[in-house]
Amino acid sequence: MLNPNAPMPLYRQLADHIADGIRNGTYRPGSCIPSEPKLVAEHGLGRPTVRQAIDLLVRRGLLTRKRGSGTYVCDPQQEVDLFSLDGTSASFAKTGVSVDTRILSPATLERVTGQGDNPFSDQHAYTFYRLTCVAGAPVLVEGIYLHATLFAGIDQMDLGGKSLSAIAEKKYYLRPTGGKQSFSVGYPDDHIACHLGVSAKTPLLMVKRWLHFPQTAYGVYAMLWCRTDQFVFSQTIGGTGYA
Repeated sequence: MLNPNAPMPLYRQLADHIADGIRNGTYRPGSCIPSEPKLVAEHGLGRPTVRQAIDLLVRRGLLTRKRGSGTYVCDPQQEVDLFSLDGTSASFAKTGVSVDTRILSPATLERVTGQGDNPFSDQHAYTFYRLTCVAGAPVLVEGIYLHATLFAGIDQMDLGGKSLSAIAEKKYYLRPTGGKQSFSVGYPDDHIACHLGVSAKTPLLMVKRWLHFPQTAYGVYAMLWCRTDQFVFSQTIGGTGYA
């Protein structure tokens, strides 16, 4: 089953074999996988190779070790297609997850300074921050910048618990035609860290998003700080999202 002549290391082959067993239901969430001695005997591998494969799956969040008991399959993380055109709230709703969106700072029209990636730098834009929680636990913070002309008057609206994509479409007849996103791992400032319930040394998924509309190339710019310990955030190829 494992090929010692393949270019892929044996520990990776074994890890992929176990991961396949998790995906196809051979090893179900909460169940114990075969012990290291059994895996050694079954695959004709050395103990260090088997341990290396299990270590890899533990780091990937597929397995967890319980001292004196064995190695168990983790409960699957819920996957949220956060970056689709449907927007944040709808993306969570598709998984059957109800979210609570809280406005951290109300939308205000202000001049943007000192942000090189922001297309509204040295211009006025509506700016606000919001926090998304699931079952009371903070999941992500968004800093959102809106085109001052396209979204005129949005500072007079109650945005709490509302879908920005729905407001844009129903109130402003706006729907994005495309955009781009960048992904990186970064560290939050004290303000973001406090709202997410993490320390400033906690690595987070950071997303920068630029959205285009028929009326202008850049209508929305957003920065997202996402905790990945509770959800897997995915992207459907060809889709972007902003609310």
